[in-house]
Amino acid sequence: MLTLTFTVADLARTRLAMSPLWEVVASIRLLKSPRPHPFHSRWARATRERLAGSELDLLFDLVDPAVWYLADFLTPPPNSPLPDLESDLGALRRVSPEQVRADLDVLAYARRRPFGSLAEAQVPRRLRRPKPGELPSRRVAELYADPAEGIARLVDQVTTYWELAIAPYWGRIRTLLDGDLLYRGRRLGQAGPAGLFEDLADGVRWRDGTLSIRHRRFHGERNLTGEGLLLTPSAFVWPTVYSSTIPPWQPTLTYPARGIATLWDDSARPTPSGLAAVLGSSRAGLLEQLDTPRSTTELATRTRLTPGGVSQHLTALRAAGLVTRHRSGRTVLYARSNVADALLDAST
Repeated sequence: MLTLTFTVADLARTRLAMSPLWEVVASIRLLKSPRPHPFHSRWARATRERLAGSELDLLFDLVDPAVWYLADFLTPPPNSPLPDLESDLGALRRVSPEQVRADLDVLAYARRRPFGSLAEAQVPRRLRRPKPGELPSRRVAELYADPAEGIARLVDQVTTYWELAIAPYWGRIRTLLDGDLLYRGRRLGQAGPAGLFEDLADGVRWRDGTLSIRHRRFHGERNLTGEGLLLTPSAFVWPTVYSSTIPPWQPTLTYPARGIATLWDDSARPTPSGLAAVLGSSRAGLLEQLDTPRSTTELATRTRLTPGGVSQHLTALRAAGLVTRHRSGRTVLYARSNVADALLDAST
């Protein structure tokens, strides 16, 4: 169990943001796992075929599911809630050579320790330089020796991986992440930190200013000292969560985005018959699909309606107070209102 204790300043600085780089790293961990979760099996099969023959050695060497630590410079905290890949890569390019080596020192330390035997919070402040063979590969050792050249190579490989593995699906992944951020923001406004954390993930509990995170890999305590917590939803981490609390990076918790089970599901859902008799089957079906915030384009795909038809129905539902409209960057998402939730509950 890892516990994080918050001050008032930490609560004020806790923030939500998506991270394209985290999706890269989390998806590679999934691809390298012996048994990827069935949720992602179709994506994994198609992606492995696309990646065949690509030069991604350094990137894949740095992401090892068997080690309890991931080099933090791979996922620098985003500067905005909705960064794009290029802004994340800009942050990666700006990581100092000293920080790259410091994180690789921790990686070598983690590889020397038995899996799951030590908490992040207990990593010594001073670590010796890795000996030959303690880093994952010769390519990572070259990154340690020349971080500037290594980071440039790493950025190229991230870009290649993104185009092959993430870009073809980024529309639906981005919608999922946008919807989670919208939901979490509403929960924070409605019920404060307890509302934000209470359904974040299995094994995550908030009580009396302390966040408890059940881990197979870590144990220990960390008193936050005003830096706050960065919460990052991911499409590829279910059913676990990942945490990073090693300075100087902002403490981060990456958790499964809400609605992950429907990410690859394009099938239409049954329309609630009772509600369809009142609203019509198309509008009732749209409300059924809005269990998580979605865009007009995604709703059209899921309901087999035209985008124009979906837009007209959403306008009517919004006028009736059953749907709310939210802008997330360039995307407009629609969500069910509390009234719509009550109607659906009553009709089932």
